[in-house]
Amino acid sequence: MAAAAADLRLSIAHQTAFALRLASALSSPAHPAGGAGRNVAFSPLSLHVALSLVAAGAGGATRDQLASALAGPGGTAEGLHAFAEQLVQLVLADGSGAGGPRVAFANGVFVDASLSLKKTFQDVAVGKYKAETNLVDFKTKAAEAAGQVNSWVEKVTSGLIKEILPPGSVDDTTRLVLGNALYFKGAWAEKFDASKTQDGKFHLLDGKSVQAPFMSTSKKQYLSSYENLTVLKLPYQQGGDKRQFSMYILLPEAQDGLWSLAEKLNAEPEFLEKHIPTQQVTVGQFKLPKFKISFGFEASDLLKGLGLHLPFSSEADLTEMVDSPEGQNLFVSSVFHKSFVEVNEEGTEAAAASAAVITLRSAPIPVDFIADHPFLFVIREDMTGVALFVGHVVNPLLAA
Repeated sequence: MAAAAADLRLSIAHQTAFALRLASALSSPAHPAGGAGRNVAFSPLSLHVALSLVAAGAGGATRDQLASALAGPGGTAEGLHAFAEQLVQLVLADGSGAGGPRVAFANGVFVDASLSLKKTFQDVAVGKYKAETNLVDFKTKAAEAAGQVNSWVEKVTSGLIKEILPPGSVDDTTRLVLGNALYFKGAWAEKFDASKTQDGKFHLLDGKSVQAPFMSTSKKQYLSSYENLTVLKLPYQQGGDKRQFSMYILLPEAQDGLWSLAEKLNAEPEFLEKHIPTQQVTVGQFKLPKFKISFGFEASDLLKGLGLHLPFSSEADLTEMVDSPEGQNLFVSSVFHKSFVEVNEEGTEAAAASAAVITLRSAPIPVDFIADHPFLFVIREDMTGVALFVGHVVNPLLAA
């Protein structure tokens, strides 16, 4: 078991590195989807699993490229599938029956009825990814088939993500859609008192400010502060197992420190792990804005920028997916991703289709935490270190 645990830790380290590379590319002011003007939320875990499922149907250089992008140099498709299986069983099990977070995760393979999936691909998809396979008619009823995918995602995400496939995204040339969806709803271990929520100034990156509702508390918090960064950990209520989900707010000291912080996380994937607060401290002033983010983007250009060219090209080898001569001509035309994250006094609802020593003094000096300017956030499971959602808030008032 120790070897399996070590393998899992290594896989998670690679998944976190992939997550932070994506986050950095997505949050760069130059990126058309994210960039400076928008709040961003995405699920690196959801994208990682979707691409791992593509790897199950890939062969040759395409499979190798997916494996090394997702699992690091020397990574294998088998390693990806074993990791996905552990994630589905360990991290993504629903905990709501025992008072923990409600987690719903699903994979779906929608294939044109003219094709049949290869048994080896179907076995991996169903056995390890717990995927549902569905026959649809892309050739003559593409819009209807897209509707089936959309309503499946809507169901898994409890209605939060309604249209993962936008109109026109599939047509009569589409042969397969691999979909996955992740829903997370957790209550804070210590809820905020809504009567203490007050409007205050939130400073934007362009120097202007807006009035936003801030939650407040005088209870001790998991906080660690450094020269130019403060990290807050907000644990979610636990269920009947060992998992502990938490949200981390990474607040740069500088009002415009968001981009350099995102770059730092990308350059040092273990950065978060090294800055996790481990002790509760007395807080002075505490202000955290409520926010709601709905964010969607098409990820293929971003993934190509991270070195994943083959699956999207005419050289793609996806011959392991279907039993048909048509399998020679398959490639990935697009990867759609949508996420929704809401933070309020009760906890977090999120959906989507990763160590300082603080010594206690006898009279602790209260630490202030005033998130009144742009910050990063991560929702992760702490026992394994798996990052479920990553994002940033540049303006809490921006409509979801």
